[in-house]
Amino acid sequence: MEQFALDAVQTVTTRPQERYDTIAVDPLTPLLGAEVTGLDLSEELTPEQEKEVKQAFLAHHVLVFRDQHLTPEEHKRFAALFGPLHLVALPAEDSDPYILEISADRDSRMIVGNGWHADGTADTQPSLGSMLHITRVPEVGSGGDTLFANMHLAYELLSPAMKSFLDGLTALHDGALPWLVHGQTPPPEYDVPRNEHPVVVRHPDTGRKLLFVNAPYTSHITQLSRSESTAVLDMLYTHIAQTPLLQCRVRWQANTLVFWDNRCVQHHATWDYFPHSRYGRRVAIDGTRPQA
Repeated sequence: MEQFALDAVQTVTTRPQERYDTIAVDPLTPLLGAEVTGLDLSEELTPEQEKEVKQAFLAHHVLVFRDQHLTPEEHKRFAALFGPLHLVALPAEDSDPYILEISADRDSRMIVGNGWHADGTADTQPSLGSMLHITRVPEVGSGGDTLFANMHLAYELLSPAMKSFLDGLTALHDGALPWLVHGQTPPPEYDVPRNEHPVVVRHPDTGRKLLFVNAPYTSHITQLSRSESTAVLDMLYTHIAQTPLLQCRVRWQANTLVFWDNRCVQHHATWDYFPHSRYGRRVAIDGTRPQA
């Protein structure tokens, strides 16, 4: 590993450990993710519990809560501690506009999230984060793991020259791309979002830089020719997908809730359980416009 990459990793792994009095936080890896115990999310959190969950969220970016039996209203109440709830882009008829049902079975031909991405980055204000509560796991007893990747570290592991090149560039994010790559067109009722965001942005709470491009939504880097843009973006996507150091893996159990920071984490839902089924509900939280 290059020295600049080692320095980036050591900056994270040698930081002082956070202290928690009302919860226990067990890291999944030294660089990303943690399992949180000591909470029943069906109950209202105390002010100190809420403070410590928010502290753990900013420190670890992906939080896993096991054995959580939640109603939809309790799920939304927990999410609302972090901000206004984010509307589902294309809600099903008569469904809750803040709850996206995540379902796959033997009749599915594709699943939501099967590929590295961040949610809704074509929006003017992409979501702060998502809480996915899986209540039914594949009957085989395993499968359907979700991978997460740290976009702070993805930026920090790049060479100084590459970081300098990317700083100041912008990219167009197009909400139609997930349909177009499958030879489809978006539904007529969908007001397709298209927005230009910096390639490198700062986290609004911590100020840390991170990569903000992803294959499903990023069309091209606007300051480059199409061929140059494709070459740079393909390099960055390969970097994200093939650098295990960036990643953690969450193995789902029934009644697990995972909360990830959509601003600085990409995720990949692994569809390795066909023809078995899985079901859950996702609630997202409003975010802000990405800033360089």
